[in-house]
Amino acid sequence: MTRRTCRVEGTMIVQRRAVTAVLAAATLLLTAGCSSDEGGSGDESASPSGTRTPSTSSSPSERATAQAAPPAKGTVKVLRTVTEDLKSPWGLAPLPDGDLLVSSRDEGTITRVDTETGKKTELGEVPGVSPAGEGGLMGLALSSSFASDHMVYAYFTTESDNRIARMLYEEEKPAGEQLGAPNTVFRGIPKGYIHNGGRIAFGPDKMLYAGTGESGDTGLSQDKDSLGGKILRMTPEGEPAPGNPFPDSAVYSYGHRNVQGLAWDSEQRLFASEFGQDTWDELNQIAPGDNYGWPEAEGDSDDDAFHNPLAQWRTDDASPSGIAYAEGSIWMAGLKGQRLWRIPLDGTKAAADPQAFLEGEYGRLRTVVSAGGDKLWLVTSATDGRGTPKDGDDRILELQVT
Repeated sequence: MTRRTCRVEGTMIVQRRAVTAVLAAATLLLTAGCSSDEGGSGDESASPSGTRTPSTSSSPSERATAQAAPPAKGTVKVLRTVTEDLKSPWGLAPLPDGDLLVSSRDEGTITRVDTETGKKTELGEVPGVSPAGEGGLMGLALSSSFASDHMVYAYFTTESDNRIARMLYEEEKPAGEQLGAPNTVFRGIPKGYIHNGGRIAFGPDKMLYAGTGESGDTGLSQDKDSLGGKILRMTPEGEPAPGNPFPDSAVYSYGHRNVQGLAWDSEQRLFASEFGQDTWDELNQIAPGDNYGWPEAEGDSDDDAFHNPLAQWRTDDASPSGIAYAEGSIWMAGLKGQRLWRIPLDGTKAAADPQAFLEGEYGRLRTVVSAGGDKLWLVTSATDGRGTPKDGDDRILELQVT
């Protein structure tokens, strides 16, 4: 099966068979003017339904420690709209007191949201951000020692690369002046008009993880010397983390197309969402050193060299960005799919078919973050240049899920 080289936004549905891809040249991607952050052919026709048997299995030790699988069917209740009128929101970081920090991709600013009143206070603008296409100020993460060091980490696009910097958050200063000068901890991630990745998160091991894209150059994903199309793992200072699979390298896994979702389950296993091209979007369980196939494979593959996804969707049904873990399931925000997916877990496998919620109700969905227990924060994405904004867009919602 031959893949088209241009993908505008993606479709999502779980299925059984594999699709083996033909290498697509980055120059053709750009010449065709396609978007690969969330894209496909733009074919909005209905997709065939069906469930793929997950090909990733858990080890005996994982099965022994795993919690009981959640029910096959869950629920989502929108409790309230926390705030409105956000511009190109992308990253979200909950503060210890319950408030939220949200980044604006295109404006390059970080804003604090009071989750009780919805009041927005701009901390400041991150210098050096160069927004264009899918690039700009993206992922946010609080230092694992935030209570003592007050450091906010940000992943952003500059004129030359994508990089990660940390900034001191000084709450006592006037609004607009609360961010210290950025201290770059990691640089040199390939940038492009498309496929900049952008999600960052501190893991249970207190190491910093980053999802990157291949910037439209598909060959970077299989190149272990490149930072493009990877999941990276580093110390808070930006050095390759101890125990990484490749010597003196921050590369943790490779063969990715564009990773924008990272989350850990209750057993500290890492999961990641990934944009496909024309055929399959993916949810993967990440194992150190494994190859996830792009561009040789998109979705499930018969090649044992590649780690297959635990679930896959037609690209128009997903275009997945952020993910979160709550109540035994991964929750995945869909951009073109305009829905929130629930994937119940049984160890490193899907316990049942994914279930869709909020389809078309709030438009494009960019980021989902755990709010503790059975609650989630959900960020819409109508003002990113591809949506159709309504009055009040964009907004943050509080959800209750099972």
